[in-house]
Amino acid sequence: MSRKPEEDASKQIISVVLALLESEGYDAVQLREVARLARVSLATVYKRFPARDDLIVAAIEQWMADNSYAGVLPPAADETLYSGLMRVLRYIFEPWERNPRMLEAYHRARTGAGGQRLDAQGMSAMLPIAAQLVAGAEPAYVEDIGLILANMTYALTGRFVDKTLEITEILPILERAVFRLTSNNESAAAAARLGRNAGPFTVDPSLASPYNPNPGTPGA
Repeated sequence: MSRKPEEDASKQIISVVLALLESEGYDAVQLREVARLARVSLATVYKRFPARDDLIVAAIEQWMADNSYAGVLPPAADETLYSGLMRVLRYIFEPWERNPRMLEAYHRARTGAGGQRLDAQGMSAMLPIAAQLVAGAEPAYVEDIGLILANMTYALTGRFVDKTLEITEILPILERAVFRLTSNNESAAAAARLGRNAGPFTVDPSLASPYNPNPGTPGA
């Protein structure tokens, strides 16, 4: 059975937007240019996507469904919380590492009018797996992990978009956070108290602020 012309037009429009996002970036998506490349009228674009934000979010939803959310497996019986969280994070971020412009597009779209749609899509795709990973854990602990990782992810992707962090640095930073969140840090914390009289401790200046001390220099 052949597809309806409306479906064909929508798929062609989304395909053009994805090509623009991947090759030229978020700002390259302009409705007149999309209509020209998709070989449809501007009225046809507006009929299906009333605003530019709607069009970009729809394209990103499809990209995420195809590249980051499809085929994520539930945890094995012996999978640790650390391993499971990192497996899910890698599944999401590794496609972005191969397509950095899509992470920029995702971050910018998520802060716009359609951001809730992207959040809802991610929750729908990943919540069943996350729920199995943390089954039986104290609810407050689970809430804290979610809060910390959500805010860290938002901050790190923002730094990537601001060009103060390389995209390949995001996963290692998140991995350090996941390790701390899922490990027993009591001995490390106790050693800090015992070592207060051991002499000066050198601190990386970048730890003193959530902002890069050398703007414009990724990874500085």
